[in-house]
Amino acid sequence: MKENQKLWTRDELILAVNLYCKLPFGKMHKGNMLIIEFANLIGRTPSSVAWKLGNFASFDPTLKARGIKGAANASKLDKTIWDEFYNNWDAALMQSEQLYAEKNKTTIEKINEIDFENLPKDGVEKERLIKTRVNQSIFRNIVLATYNQRCCITGIDNSQLLIASHIVPWSKDEKNRLNPMNGLCLNALHDKAFDCGLIAIRPEDYSLILSSELKKKKVVNSALENNFIAYEHKQILLPDKFLPLPEFLDYHFRYIFKK
Repeated sequence: MKENQKLWTRDELILAVNLYCKLPFGKMHKGNMLIIEFANLIGRTPSSVAWKLGNFASFDPTLKARGIKGAANASKLDKTIWDEFYNNWDAALMQSEQLYAEKNKTTIEKINEIDFENLPKDGVEKERLIKTRVNQSIFRNIVLATYNQRCCITGIDNSQLLIASHIVPWSKDEKNRLNPMNGLCLNALHDKAFDCGLIAIRPEDYSLILSSELKKKKVVNSALENNFIAYEHKQILLPDKFLPLPEFLDYHFRYIFKK
């Protein structure tokens, strides 16, 4: 049987959605080394994998809103797997990470380069901390890929300066901790300002607004001008996929932003 006639298995599709989440939309082509490596891992061609990612793109509401249809002929199983992710990102992503680790004969902790230093030697607390670090690593990889490794406010593209910031805080919504639509890619300064409620993103038009606390000084210094006021009322750099959900931004505006 030819490769392009071989039906995709459920596990392969779960792994493919995991890859879809971790690639910028513009890099989902057969020449991408990550797609080539993934194709070798599951015994398919890079073209087949790229086409399957295009099938998943046809379900992505952000792409649909931009008039991008994705690849045609997605299967019912494609849609089923996509919906499993879309309706429960946390559980589905953890399952896919575990599958990927098993396929590579390694562990989920090693894949996510978890640092075991400064952890308890054993026990429930150690397991909890490891799980938290794994979750944070997965979320960071997805959010940075979604925003093509750029701060959505300033455009800074040095990954060492970037943070995957939760819109609804980690502690406030356990079901959306890994949801890529609950994330913003921000540099460290604006991440801190966002968490403190000194800045917010309007749900209606994705523009930046500043807290009155940030602007209450009578004399505006150059740091405040260059880092905040210069971006006020400007629309953030929107991702190609996984657009931030307005309801998450509305939560931040209502309960965290210091108007």
